[in-house]
Amino acid sequence: MALFTKKHKISSRRIHEGSIINLRIDQLRLEDGNTTTREVIEHPGGVVVICQPKPDQVVLIKQYRYSLDRELIELPAGRIDNGEEPIEAAKRELIEETGYQAKKWQSKGVFATAPGFCNELLHLFLASDVAVVERQLDDDEEIEVITLPIKQAWALATSGEMIDTKTIAALALILQEQA
Repeated sequence: MALFTKKHKISSRRIHEGSIINLRIDQLRLEDGNTTTREVIEHPGGVVVICQPKPDQVVLIKQYRYSLDRELIELPAGRIDNGEEPIEAAKRELIEETGYQAKKWQSKGVFATAPGFCNELLHLFLASDVAVVERQLDDDEEIEVITLPIKQAWALATSGEMIDTKTIAALALILQEQA
């Protein structure tokens, strides 16, 4: 099995620059001397927030996702703005999407969303000791806030009603820690 590192890159060509993602095509040299192509989506990274108003509850959102043409149930999440620290993005996104503000924040790690073709990393945070403040939705967001017992949220994942992988992974992590 060949390991691909920057030293194996022959060339790189960006074919799209967008407001959310960029797309590039890289030519790589394999260990055996052959070449291959990789298409890479460049993403600035994001945050995911497990907001717990009470230790056995979790705040979820329901929103329409155009790329899938359906509503999804997810944890609050969002993109990290240029120059923004992940914790600041998490605090901003939680208020924007849910109207909750937390006093306690704990990092729960970083994970890759789709490492086969995308460099996006998501920073997971646990938010507790929360208070309700005014929500600050972006102009294009229509979000319903849902607060459920964690076990009920997990039931949505195991039934197939919840399909968002970042949410499923984060809920599994928290449930494992609480076990």
